[in-house]
Amino acid sequence: MEIKKHVSKAEREHKEERIKKEISRLNTVFRGLDTKTKKVAESLIKNAAFMAITLEDLQETINSEGAVSEYQNGENQWGTKKSPEVEIYNTMIKNHSTVMKQLSELVPKTPPKQEDDGFDEFVGGK
Repeated sequence: MEIKKHVSKAEREHKEERIKKEISRLNTVFRGLDTKTKKVAESLIKNAAFMAITLEDLQETINSEGAVSEYQNGENQWGTKKSPEVEIYNTMIKNHSTVMKQLSELVPKTPPKQEDDGFDEFVGGK
């Protein structure tokens, strides 16, 4: 039998507030996107923010409860396995990395500005 954890309204609101802050942070990071690209990025940003905050929460749980949990199959069969939080974390971190890569690919590639060293002017002056 599986035990479901219920989150209080205050905890849910606190998480939603943290997600909003992360969305705001990501919007700042990706503020240079044009309007059309920004619309495409909105969903990715929301999902990235949700996953970032959820990953933080999972890390906290794993740190406090450990990465291994005990189980019982039948009357006399006991053992240990990777905790459900670790399994969720492992899947979500891969998804988060993928979303962040997709977002970074939306940023226009501009060549780095080179400082004028006077060479062109020197050559042009001859």
